Amino acid sequence: MAVNGKDMDKSLAKANEMVKESEDVKIYSHIDCDGISAGAILSLTMDRLEIDHEIEFINLDQIPELEKENELTIFSDLGSGQKLDNFQTSQSKVLILDHHPPVRKISSGENGFLEINPNHHGIDGSFQVSGGGMCYLLAETFGYHDLSWIGVLSAVGDMQNSLSGKLTGINAGILKDGVNKGLVGSVNDLAIYGRQTRPLFVALSYFGDVKLPITNNRNEAIQFLKNLDIPIRNGKKQRTLYDLSSAEKGRIFTELVRMMSREVPPRYVRYIPRLVAGDAYEFLQEEEYSPLRDASEFSTAINACSRHKNPNVALKVLKGDRGMALDEMEMQGKEHRQYLAQKMSWIQEEDRIIHLKNLQYFQGNGIKSEVIGTIAGMILSYGDWRKPMIGFTHTNDDSGGLKVSLRCSRLLAFDGIHFGHIINKVAAKVGGSGGGHSMACGAYIPGGKQDEFLKLFDETLNGIL
Repeated sequence: MAVNGKDMDKSLAKANEMVKESEDVKIYSHIDCDGISAGAILSLTMDRLEIDHEIEFINLDQIPELEKENELTIFSDLGSGQKLDNFQTSQSKVLILDHHPPVRKISSGENGFLEINPNHHGIDGSFQVSGGGMCYLLAETFGYHDLSWIGVLSAVGDMQNSLSGKLTGINAGILKDGVNKGLVGSVNDLAIYGRQTRPLFVALSYFGDVKLPITNNRNEAIQFLKNLDIPIRNGKKQRTLYDLSSAEKGRIFTELVRMMSREVPPRYVRYIPRLVAGDAYEFLQEEEYSPLRDASEFSTAINACSRHKNPNVALKVLKGDRGMALDEMEMQGKEHRQYLAQKMSWIQEEDRIIHLKNLQYFQGNGIKSEVIGTIAGMILSYGDWRKPMIGFTHTNDDSGGLKVSLRCSRLLAFDGIHFGHIINKVAAKVGGSGGGHSMACGAYIPGGKQDEFLKLFDETLNGIL
């Protein structure tokens, strides 16, 4: 499909008019980093236009229960993949700003129902623009280019830079707006999480889609740095990745590429540099060494709020609250890390990782469904990087269903495997539904279908891995 950005621009112009003509707006947005960022952009836009509005963060399964009560209803980072029959037949206006694969054909907006989705215009919504990015494109029609930094944050939180190592497509344009406004800095750096806040040796111990001697071993990480003549302290202060010189980063890059290349089959060696380095994004208005300075760390802080059902705290911070809301976000982040550490220890001590031919999994009953994916990603470093890691836990409702989360090494995604597509097909065969990204995805399946799901998934991967 050819890219047709002009048609999308026309739709955005219609959306601009829909918003300006409305006095009563309800916003429904997804309860993850991208969705909360999208909601913040819309809420700030409404504030500036002095339009009364309410915002609610929801999961996809809540959509059938929603009722039309407002002159204009906006769905952000959701809506395209769900049936909205009751909204389509309503007299109230509906605007959808989403980047997920749509179930409806492109709409004209003439009947008060306008869906704007990049996939309708030949633009890949998985890597070229996020839900927050779509909301920024609307804000941009009002001249609010200073909201571009939130568009960058939403893209990073949605892992849109995961395969290329940088923001591309429409995301690159949003980044450029942020850079031009002096709000965002972009630098090629080591792809190690915790650039601003984690001591360097700690960050290194968490690094690696492939298990290395330094993986989960801080002593080995310290020795690694010592061998490269890289101090771990500046006086009494422990150094972070942010403190390193270009020469020091270059030595780490070279050594990590060398170490990882020895651990993988020859077919994967060409991907190693993409694992070790990529573009990093900083928010220049935030304090150095704060968790809000780096886009990846900021997105984690937002996700901590969403995982523990407190998205409005993140919303307040995104809208500028650097007082009580920020304190509460930091407290939420601390509790989140403690919870993850507790559950990680439980999985390790109980030796709960079970290996099948093509995959590995753990039964995580008792783990919150909101964090099962995060834990699957963390526990991957204790398993076999050549196989995807799947975690199971019960859903929060009374259905008896199971939440399934999958994480895999980026090497498998670089090799062209899209587990989001695979999990969608396998879940459907057992009466469930699923989808997501190539290396981070999930599903909901009926209770009692776990064994069948695992068998089908394992068989599906024959000849793929």
